[in-house]
Amino acid sequence: MKVSVVILAGGTGSRMKIDIPKQFIQVDDVPVIVNTISNFQNNTRINDIIVVCLKDWIGYLQELVMKYHLDKVINIVEGGATGHDSTRNGIFSLSETMNEDDIVVIHDAARPLIPQLIINDMLDTAIKHGNACTAIKVHDTVIITEDQQSGDTQIERSKIMRVQTPQAYRYGTIKNLYQRADKENRHDFIYANTMAITYGERIYFSTGFDCNIKLTTKEDLAFYKAMKQFSEEELTK
Repeated sequence: MKVSVVILAGGTGSRMKIDIPKQFIQVDDVPVIVNTISNFQNNTRINDIIVVCLKDWIGYLQELVMKYHLDKVINIVEGGATGHDSTRNGIFSLSETMNEDDIVVIHDAARPLIPQLIINDMLDTAIKHGNACTAIKVHDTVIITEDQQSGDTQIERSKIMRVQTPQAYRYGTIKNLYQRADKENRHDFIYANTMAITYGERIYFSTGFDCNIKLTTKEDLAFYKAMKQFSEEELTK
């Protein structure tokens, strides 16, 4: 069974309020995207990696792949107009190299803290059930609101899971779902899992990770810089 990874690096990171995409920010002199790719580069179960990238940054990314010896990166694909389209581009780019029962992993370039045990549990779950989303339990109180100012309905938190990337899917299934979305001219799905649920798939959870933040603000960068000083064993205790 082959396992390929699609890393999504098509965002501009406007909320970070900096002049480069957040996935290319350097933390301790290493671009964030290099650390993200390295998590999968170093996993022996991963065969190859595709990166979906902003068009104007493809050349720079190619330089990073060479500089940091990321030899599992076999292709860099241009991103689409939406996050959904970028993921679709990555999935479709694998159509000639993957079989229906192979596994494809989808991950955000701006989530650089992914321990190996998280990747491995996700792969085990996907192989068993056909898909897997890393997920963590919700510990905060959750209240429904229509105006973001008040609310009067609480959601039982034991019935909620926070899903993250990485996510993994049987390739034939996820490819068919993106083809269906194309036929219906749907380009607004936030993630592959929301599309899968919309089209009737049941999503299975694998072990998530509290420190698996998506870098969105400058405060997130400070948190990431602090957390990357710890070993995987210390982070996942």
